Amino acid sequence: MTGRFTGWPEGAFDVLLQLDGEPSVAVREKWRKDRERLVRQPMIALFNSVADADPAYEDFSVWGYGSMVWWWQHQFGIVRLPGRVELGVRFDLDGLEVSGGWMNGPLEPFRAAVAEESSGTQLVTILEDLQCKGFVVSGGDLLKRGPRGYPADHPRAELLRYRRLTAGLPLGCEDWLHTAETVDRVVAGFTELRPLMSWLGEHVL
Repeated sequence: MTGRFTGWPEGAFDVLLQLDGEPSVAVREKWRKDRERLVRQPMIALFNSVADADPAYEDFSVWGYGSMVWWWQHQFGIVRLPGRVELGVRFDLDGLEVSGGWMNGPLEPFRAAVAEESSGTQLVTILEDLQCKGFVVSGGDLLKRGPRGYPADHPRAELLRYRRLTAGLPLGCEDWLHTAETVDRVVAGFTELRPLMSWLGEHVL
């Protein structure tokens, strides 16, 4: 599939159902071509259309297949932004999810920005706003206690325990997934994530 995104075909979910559970290598290979045509290629078209809507999203990558079953059951793509931050889209049997955040890189610049009053309180406000809009905020595998060098009673002690920072919004599995309306919903989700991505891009370089 090339060109602009017009929606995932109905058959995309049928393919993912065949790959649910613990499919053998033989089963995965049997469905490889159908998965490529009905699941992965529409994701590429989606990212092309999102980039058409906003050139800021032009640097994208749509993941292929890995040895782990998970990669066959979930189609993922990312937009790389300045700094060590990325926007993501995931398509699977649960439907679509948009996300954004920072998952790699040194922790100290992030912790310093969290601890500093101005940037730290700004981040708290951004995260609270995203949560009010339905985003799920995650810090990954949290430290069991605050990092050395920071007081245990710091007002943002929980954020200081984060090893990464992501926010994801489940968009569901509705009929619009089979239409071009999906592009607008993804762009809207990315727009909601801009304050977080800007904060991360400034502070976790």
